[in-house]
Amino acid sequence: MSTNNTERVIVQSNIYISNINRLLKDIKSEIYANFICSNKRSIILTTNNITSTLDMQTIEKYIKNLNNIDSNEIISPRLFQSKSYLKILDISYFIKDTNLPIFADIIKIVIKSTYIFINTVLAFRPQIIKISLKLDMAIIRVNIKDSQSSIRAKNLINKYFNVGYYIVTIQETNINSDVPQCKNC
Repeated sequence: MSTNNTERVIVQSNIYISNINRLLKDIKSEIYANFICSNKRSIILTTNNITSTLDMQTIEKYIKNLNNIDSNEIISPRLFQSKSYLKILDISYFIKDTNLPIFADIIKIVIKSTYIFINTVLAFRPQIIKISLKLDMAIIRVNIKDSQSSIRAKNLINKYFNVGYYIVTIQETNINSDVPQCKNC
């Protein structure tokens, strides 16, 4: 949305919030808009809960029909995405038949080619963590872009898939892992 459109919306945000809430009530939605703010590129409308497709379509239709807004510059609304943190267990730390440790680019290729990761986007580079000095096993931490309800992560947790001869498991983890990242990754 252009700067002009953003400024026009912000100036009359109280009126727009009231009108949006009335429209949401008319469609029997339990959602209500709290406030409108802006960043450099868009306006952000916060609600009391996660919106449905119908709620977002209602809000979009209202915004596009405002008289003082150039509707050609309005991009369809979307939910913020969150990051889900997963770990892949029981994978070899070394590339097969070599003494070379695996690295993030290999993990990205494996994830892109594995059917259970279809439509999954990595938020950051995978972290490769060697379990111990004596074992040649690693834990891979991956952060994926996810919906607010973490539906992608929920569909991946406790799934198994093959990486070469290994059957690996995906588990949920948190962002604050005390395990250091591999220096060779």
